[in-house]
Amino acid sequence: MARKPKLHYFNARGRMEPIRWLLAAAGVEYEEQFLGRPEDLEKLRNDGSLMFQQVPMVEIDGMKLAQTRAILNYIAAKYNLYGKDIKERALIDMYSEGIADLSEMIMHLPLCPPDQKDAKMAQIRERTTNRYLPAFEKVLKSHGQHYLVGNRLSRADIHLVELLYYVEEIDPSLLTNFPLLKALKTRISNLPPVKKFLQPGSQRKPPIDAKALEEARKIFKF
Repeated sequence: MARKPKLHYFNARGRMEPIRWLLAAAGVEYEEQFLGRPEDLEKLRNDGSLMFQQVPMVEIDGMKLAQTRAILNYIAAKYNLYGKDIKERALIDMYSEGIADLSEMIMHLPLCPPDQKDAKMAQIRERTTNRYLPAFEKVLKSHGQHYLVGNRLSRADIHLVELLYYVEEIDPSLLTNFPLLKALKTRISNLPPVKKFLQPGSQRKPPIDAKALEEARKIFKF
């Protein structure tokens, strides 16, 4: 029996959360090894487990994969969430990169100095409603299909729905003018493995709070 993937990160969303979402959507059970102290990270570095001395790192199929996008690409290809040909893969990559751009802005918001937080939040709202969500609404409207690419579930759909949940946490009204995106969110959320992941007590992580942020500062020394 194949071993479950093992995820090495600290107990928060960060750069591991899209990996958790993708594995969950694929119906793959996984284990998590949380970093709780700086020494835990140093141990992984010293035993050669981290190619670039950093996490996320995922043990899967006898490999120790680093770099978030490489991990996501492998999982998507392995579980048939990466399109049927290179043209579909190019679209999936393009959409996923756009999603990652906005996700990064939201992820970094808790690190923003207090005197810059309002300006950063205003920028996130503006980019959400004027750049990113209109682009994805237009894609769905252009072909009238249930999914972004090839009328079948791909990693791009999963990443987008994860992002929509984060946008909703900021302000649910930001989704008001995007009915096709709201329908996509409902559709993906009702897929059995995703529905299970969204239930309380799952391995999905909550928004980072002050305690988790302080823990991250200690582990990663920033």
